[in-house]
Amino acid sequence: MKTKNIGLAVILITSLFFLWGFAHNLDPILIPHLKRSFTLTTVQATLVDSAVFIAYFIMALPAGIIMKKYGYKTGIIIGLLIFSTGCYLFLPAAAVQSYTFFLMALFIIACGLTILETAANPYISLVGPPETSTFRLNLAQSFNGLAASLAPIIGGKLILLKGVPESELAKMTPALKASTLASEAASVQVPYFVLGSILLILAIVFFFIKLPDIRTKVEGTAQKSFWSVFRHSQLSWGIVAQFFYVGAQVSVFSLFILYATKSAGISEEKATYYLGICGFAFLTGRFFTTFLMRFFRAHNLLAIYAFVSLLLCEVAIIGTGMVTIYAVIAICFFMSVMFPTIFSLGIKGLESDTELGSSLIIMSIVGGAVLPRIFGYLSDETGNIQNGYYVPMACFAVIVLFGLKGHRSKGKSTINEPSQIL
Repeated sequence: MKTKNIGLAVILITSLFFLWGFAHNLDPILIPHLKRSFTLTTVQATLVDSAVFIAYFIMALPAGIIMKKYGYKTGIIIGLLIFSTGCYLFLPAAAVQSYTFFLMALFIIACGLTILETAANPYISLVGPPETSTFRLNLAQSFNGLAASLAPIIGGKLILLKGVPESELAKMTPALKASTLASEAASVQVPYFVLGSILLILAIVFFFIKLPDIRTKVEGTAQKSFWSVFRHSQLSWGIVAQFFYVGAQVSVFSLFILYATKSAGISEEKATYYLGICGFAFLTGRFFTTFLMRFFRAHNLLAIYAFVSLLLCEVAIIGTGMVTIYAVIAICFFMSVMFPTIFSLGIKGLESDTELGSSLIIMSIVGGAVLPRIFGYLSDETGNIQNGYYVPMACFAVIVLFGLKGHRSKGKSTINEPSQIL
């Protein structure tokens, strides 16, 4: 495989990590925006996240089938086209003022993202020397973190426009109020149209650019059952570890403002500022740890980071004042590389089962829909939101075990050796 082709593949695939990271991190902007525009309850507004997680659960296995049958390049093109279609649907959704239409558009976007992630994560791990696969995946995921930092800023300026004050809305007639809120809802059209157009252009680029075909081949003619993929112990562990990791991440980020206002007694506005610092810590952790992976074994770093995060959860539970905020910011730093590292270690050595294994790990993202609810339940039942951090603490304990033992496959592994830059 030519080095030039590998370099081009890494650059193009890395751009996908940035784009889907950008789309994901527009969702926290959409939630308050749509809640106001459609006068929704909080529960109704959280359907934005539900639409996304349901898509990941439903589409992960079909995405793996697409990759298995047609290859990663075709899967990426299909994912980009579906992603683009969902973005374009924001235009009619805003025009007809239908929240259900918005949710449908988000579901379609998430279907495209599912296919892209199912393709891009294993592709960038497999294209190039195996000893640098974890490094490449973490480098690409660093740009996902960059998008997480930029999306709230850009989205806030383009979507969360300064609307009419609530006091003025209260004085309006129902018809005028509906018209005013409708005009505010339309602010999503331009950014999503631009994003959809960029995705369409990128799909065309992928169609014409020749990339290395690294589709795994099945030796022999024997047909294997679906369940045979679980003979890879590192995959089974990876699925479980990723389920708990995503659950921990969503719990930390989604509930941060509510947590900060209670644990440190700060205002929501100030909590939002610290949430931005959490995002920066997450981004910094991605780049810094990607550098460290040139010299240290990936599974060792994963275990250490998860153990430190576990200890920080204890601080988040028993601490008081700003100490709790600083502890959570530190957690964001240390959990930054867990997703790509778990993914890369989980699919290591799967060979012809790589596409299916990738689908199953992506499917485990549904943990983000399950575990935060347990976090909330525990907080409500005890009357103290800080106790909710027992949930991410348990999640990090599972990841420690994966880093110490669960990542091991039956064969000899090379992914955990110190890696060098391509």
